[in-house]
Amino acid sequence: MASAKVNRKEKRESRQARVRKQIKGTALKPRLCVFRSLTATYVQAISDTTGVVLAAASTKTISSTEKSKKGVGSATALGKEVAKQLLAKDIKQVTFDRNGYQFHGRVKAVAEGAREAGLQF
Repeated sequence: MASAKVNRKEKRESRQARVRKQIKGTALKPRLCVFRSLTATYVQAISDTTGVVLAAASTKTISSTEKSKKGVGSATALGKEVAKQLLAKDIKQVTFDRNGYQFHGRVKAVAEGAREAGLQF
């Protein structure tokens, strides 16, 4: 009997594709996309109309004082860093793309950090 077992990566990719049909980022309201790996968290603000990354940051690139925090703490600092970059370009609204991940833990911390710094979504 062949089972129709789908692994975790394929499930995430199907959720990601389903959401991407609905969410589109523009130059005035970019898509704030979060990627979570085992070692780091990455965030990009993407304009889908032109295909340009307007701002990007990762837990590997934030300051050394913020690196001392692990996991959720560094993800909050990451959200604040990206928000600071976008606010410098006069972008105040974004569309949050959790990239198929659960809105929990580091993904939620990035969103909360960006909201604290002044982004609206």
